[in-house]
Amino acid sequence: MKFRPCIDLHQGKVKQIVGESLNVDNDKEVIENFVSEKEPSYYADMFQRDHLLGGHVIMLGGGNEEAAHQALQAYPSGLHIGGGITAENAASYLKKGASHVIVTSYIFRDGELNTANLDKIVAEVGADRLVIDLSCKEHNGKWVVATNQWKTISNFEVTAESLRYLEAYCDEFLVHAVDVEGKRAGIQESLVKHLAQSVTIPTTYAGGARSIADLELFHKLTEGKLDITIGSALDIFGGSLPYKDVIAYCSKL
Repeated sequence: MKFRPCIDLHQGKVKQIVGESLNVDNDKEVIENFVSEKEPSYYADMFQRDHLLGGHVIMLGGGNEEAAHQALQAYPSGLHIGGGITAENAASYLKKGASHVIVTSYIFRDGELNTANLDKIVAEVGADRLVIDLSCKEHNGKWVVATNQWKTISNFEVTAESLRYLEAYCDEFLVHAVDVEGKRAGIQESLVKHLAQSVTIPTTYAGGARSIADLELFHKLTEGKLDITIGSALDIFGGSLPYKDVIAYCSKL
């Protein structure tokens, strides 16, 4: 179990928001937990000093290219990048310093997995540089992928079998727990256990972690098989959980 840091970008600034509130057509609806006065490079430098590899930079909507480039330049080959990634632009982000690109909506179109687009982006960057983001939501007793700012429920069920299929196309998974992400309400235990029993490649879970107790529970439920990222709860993003305590805890595992 490793701690994976994050830099979420919205309107060119480092922010922590409630993911379900994101609406690219109406920014007034976005619920902001934190807006940083510091540049993205400040956080990238911090993560590099603390030897944290594989964190993710997520561009939430347009207007974030310059900020993202700044973070990637500050920590070359140390960060993954996602948000609007396609086969047409993916390679450019690798050239700018990203170690991996994260893809979501490009491969999930009209409520289903678009295998043609998946093949295209793998052909451009290779499976070893691709991370697939599976934003999971419980629907009718099943875990399914949610897309389109998490407003569209796809027909792609997240099972051990479907994950094994996708594993052939990527190097890692990034899994957002849609119902708890950004709410500091604790991890989604049933999803965490499901993922730990199903995946065989590096997988980072995002959503709800708010305390060292949550990290201890996460480690117990997953037997250390999954990594975790924390956003809004960290003191560096306006929360009460000390960033240094998280690093100290995870470094002892």
